[in-house]
Amino acid sequence: MRVIVVGGGIAGLSCALSLHAAGFEPRVYESARAVEAVGVGINLLPHAVRELAELGLADELDAIAPAPRLLSYRDRAGAPVWEEPLGLAAGHRWPQYSVHRGRLHLLLLAAVRARLGPDAVRTGLRFRRFEQTEGGVRAHFLDRSGGAHTAGTADVLIGSDGIDSAVRAQLFPGEGPAKGNGVRMWRGVAPYPRFLDGRSIVVAGHTPGDKFVAYPIGDPAAEGGEALLNWVLEVRHDPAAPPPGGAGRRVTAAEARAGLASWTLPFVDPAALAERSPAIVEFPMLDRDPLPRWSFGRVTLLGDAAHPMYPMGMNGGSQSVVDARVLAWCLAQESEPTAALRRYDGLRRPAVNAIVLANRGLGPEEIIARAAEHGGPLPAGRAGRISLRYQELSGATPAQVDAHPSWTVPRDSGDSAR
Repeated sequence: MRVIVVGGGIAGLSCALSLHAAGFEPRVYESARAVEAVGVGINLLPHAVRELAELGLADELDAIAPAPRLLSYRDRAGAPVWEEPLGLAAGHRWPQYSVHRGRLHLLLLAAVRARLGPDAVRTGLRFRRFEQTEGGVRAHFLDRSGGAHTAGTADVLIGSDGIDSAVRAQLFPGEGPAKGNGVRMWRGVAPYPRFLDGRSIVVAGHTPGDKFVAYPIGDPAAEGGEALLNWVLEVRHDPAAPPPGGAGRRVTAAEARAGLASWTLPFVDPAALAERSPAIVEFPMLDRDPLPRWSFGRVTLLGDAAHPMYPMGMNGGSQSVVDARVLAWCLAQESEPTAALRRYDGLRRPAVNAIVLANRGLGPEEIIARAAEHGGPLPAGRAGRISLRYQELSGATPAQVDAHPSWTVPRDSGDSAR
């Protein structure tokens, strides 16, 4: 079976690896002219790490990313209000990883090219439209280098082209732009001395628009006593008078100093982090309404194209990896692609739509918002219930991650589908 994957980000490359492992023939079409190690930090939760490990990438992941052991919610003065173990420390069989997005992206790209061939990812091709026939899908692309049009045919087309997905826009032409909540995230990466125990993720503050996040995405022991520290400052703007520029706007040094001036934390110097960051980039906090369906005949959506969500609970990228594995499994189980895509839709869409809505309600970060209202740490039982409810919703408890059968497709199964 031939599959066109639109979008060569983390979701699209994970999808290509999953499809190849199941015996299919994916080809990835990416709009960017080149894939580079850009971006800031991302967390891979154990349910995603399990899937990447089953794709044979466990050692490669461990080599590029530290495994955090503690999530520490703190108030605006930096005092702890709730802490919980992560990854192996929480009883998982697989770790959690905090990784530089660019490093992860290049790791996945190298694996795709090594396993599928050097031409498996075609860059500089912007998706324009698709049309379905009784026996397949034809996708049209614009070559950004010379302006020529090109097309590809396949049995299935997967839109994994992000929050502003052109595939999604064709399926839902009246949807309009992504929705914001008035919060903008200033994000940076900087070399910094050991941060707490070197394996902690800190989320400090109150509600969206008044939070500071920091966690290492490098190992101090391997980097001469300093490691890359990912940091995020949330700032709220009047929606009626948004600041100039859109996603990716560079924040000036003066803006950064002004935004960080009110933050005094005992465990990190936000102003020093800003000064050490080569670039500080602004991203609006955006999502989209959950969709009533992802799959239309031989076309479906995956990752942020299907379920963009507010970055609460560190779940967006992890759910994309799980999408990829479930989709490949469904295609291997069904003899008819349209039935496989319906099955994938039924397995993934209701669960992930619920996470999108939960993240609008602050997800697990409800703990610090309620602590601010409470005037101090919540009773342990109440905070624990908020955390557990979100973990269960996202399929992320140790019991859920460990207990479900593997999505790995034995290479001698499902041959009739190919």
